[in-house]
Amino acid sequence: MVVHKSPSCGCCVLWVDHMREAGFTVEVRDHADMGPVKQRVGVPYAKGSCHTAEVEGYFIEGHVPAEDVKRLLAERPDARGLTVPGMPAGSPGMELPDGTVHPYAVELVHRDGSTSEYAHHGH
Repeated sequence: MVVHKSPSCGCCVLWVDHMREAGFTVEVRDHADMGPVKQRVGVPYAKGSCHTAEVEGYFIEGHVPAEDVKRLLAERPDARGLTVPGMPAGSPGMELPDGTVHPYAVELVHRDGSTSEYAHHGH
């Protein structure tokens, strides 16, 4: 897995740690401008987050939990990748001290750029 991020992003580093703990081998690349990376892999407008990963032909945008990435790689849907738009509190890398998880959805990005809910976390 290759993770593209801005040099100053702290929560991105925490997400990388989460992925490594889940067994992924991660190479990190810093970019001053993430725009071209997101355009190249096909992250839809307004569905972006702070970091973009690439794994086995898919993109993983934002704070997607490792278990959803593993499910994606097991199921191999005909899609571009997964995204968690924005930075929801309680997602991997955005943990809160009290363990609260704000509800958020992981979205599957289809070849045409449309999205559908892939997983839901929190209450």
